[in-house]
Amino acid sequence: MGNDFYKLSASEKAFKFVNYLLILALCLSIILPFLNILALAFNAGKDAERGGIYFWPRVWSLENFGKAFEAANIATAFGISVFRTVVGTVASVFLTAMAAYALKSKTLPGGKFFMMFIFFTMLFGGGIIPYYMLLQSIHLTNNIWVYVIPSLYSAWNLIIFRTFFQQIHVSLEESARIDGYNDFSIFLRIILPLSRPVLAVIGLFTAVGHWNDWFTGAFYIRKADLRPLSTLLQEMLTSAEAMRDTLSQAAGVRYDLLDKITVTGNSLKMATIILVVAPIILIYPFVQRFFAKGVMIGSMKE
Repeated sequence: MGNDFYKLSASEKAFKFVNYLLILALCLSIILPFLNILALAFNAGKDAERGGIYFWPRVWSLENFGKAFEAANIATAFGISVFRTVVGTVASVFLTAMAAYALKSKTLPGGKFFMMFIFFTMLFGGGIIPYYMLLQSIHLTNNIWVYVIPSLYSAWNLIIFRTFFQQIHVSLEESARIDGYNDFSIFLRIILPLSRPVLAVIGLFTAVGHWNDWFTGAFYIRKADLRPLSTLLQEMLTSAEAMRDTLSQAAGVRYDLLDKITVTGNSLKMATIILVVAPIILIYPFVQRFFAKGVMIGSMKE
C-alpha cells in the first residue's frame, strides 16, 4: 500500500480493509482444508481415527501412500492418465483453436448459424444412455481413444478462443496475406504465438479435466488395463471403505482383524486426493503468469 494508503479518505480505507479481510478469509478457506488433507494423508490411519489432527500429523506414516501404490496395474493406470492428458489436451486445444479461428471470420458463409448450433449444444444433451450407445456404435467403448476423441471439441472453450481471436487486429492478417501467407500459415505463425495467454488457460483447464476424470474409465471401459489413475484410485477407495465396514460389523467376533487395519478408508481417501492433485499443483506455477492476461479475455474491445 505504501504512503498512498494514508492519503485515502476514511471510507476508502474502510473499503480496502474489508476487501483485505474478505480476501484473507477466502485464502484461509482454501489453504486450511488442504493442510488438513495433507496432515491426514501423512498420518497413520489408525491413529487418525482418534481425531484431533488438524494441520500437522501426529504419527508420521507413508502407509497410506504405500496402500495406494499396492495396485498391480497402477503404473499402467498412471501411463493411461499421462497419455490421455497430454494427447487429449494438445489435440483439443489445437483443434478447438483452429475451429474458433475459422468461426471468428465475418465472411464465413453460415458463420452465425454454426455459432447458434454450437451454443445450442451447451444447453441440451442427449443423455447418458444415448451417448453410451453412440460410443458403442463407433467402437469407442473399451478403447483408449474414448478418453480423447469425444472431448476434442468444447463449445465453451471454442467461444473463449473466438472472443480472444476477435481482439487481434485484422491488419496483422492482411499484412500476412500480402506477404503470401494462407489462412493456415497465418493461424500457425501469427494467431497462435499471440494467443499464449488463452492457450495456457484453456490448456490447463483441459488438462485438469482429463487428469481428474474418473467417470469415463468407470462407465465406458471394462478392461482393467485401460483404466486411468483417477478411476483406479476411486475403485481402491471404494474397496477399502467396503472392507472396513465389513470388518467393523464383525468386530464382536474378530477383534484381531480390526487390530490389523492400519490404513483406514478416510486416510486412504486423503492420500488419494494428494496423488491426484499433486501433478496439477506442480504444473500450475509454470502457467500461472498467463492467468493475469487470460482472465481479461473478452473484457476489452477495440
